[in-house]
Order: sequence, then C-alpha cells, then structure tokens
Amino acid sequence: MSPQMSAIMLGVKDLARARKFYAEGLGFTLDKDTRGFVSFSLGEGSPQLALYEWEAAARDAGVAADGSGFRGASFHVNPGSRELVDETIGNAVAAGGSVVREAAAARWGGYYGYFSDPDGYLWKVTTTDAS
Repeated sequence: MSPQMSAIMLGVKDLARARKFYAEGLGFTLDKDTRGFVSFSLGEGSPQLALYEWEAAARDAGVAADGSGFRGASFHVNPGSRELVDETIGNAVAAGGSVVREAAAARWGGYYGYFSDPDGYLWKVTTTDAS
C-alpha cells in the first residue's frame, strides 16, 4: 500500500454552508461540486479536502451519525508569518468559523492559534516566525 494520502473527508451538517466557508472564506480552490459532495484542491502534493453530508458520510462508513466533542484530529496550516496567522484566523471567523484559541506566542518560539469551522473541526494556524 502506498502511504500517500489522497483526500481528507469531513462530514458536514450543512453542505452549502461548508462549501461557502472553505471556498469563499478561506479561499480554497473548488475542484468538484455535486449533489451531496464537494471537493477542494489544496495544491501540489497535498491531499484533496472532501466534504460530504454528515448523515451520508456516516452511512457510507457504516457507523452511527451521533459523534460529538473532540474528534481526535486537527488540521494544521503554516502560512509563514504572524500576520498571516492572524489574517487566516480572521478570515475563518468572518466566514462563520469560531476562534478556539487566540493566536499568541508559543513557548517553543513560534506563534499559533486555533479556529473551528462551522461544523466544529479544529484548524491550527502556526508559524515559526517569532518576530
């Protein structure tokens, strides 16, 4: 088996809201947009981000759809500067996300914060730029 990841799929409660959040709010490039499914290209060498309706994703996996709380995963982006960390989190909030942890200096010398998308998925935005 090749260890290369081809896609990350998120189950979402409102597909139209999630599409708007990622496409307009965060500027992700829309790749496919069909009934019940949306995918985004995240750039050369990155997996795609796929969005499925929550109930349909649970049915597809053969599991109950009542998951809640911390899902045991977060997604990380590294925009390259403190200003871009703040801008990324600001764009997420303006698009309907929520600040989970305000961006601040880290003990290890970098700078980071967390936001959640409208479905509660956690995104860490970080940089090693300490200035």
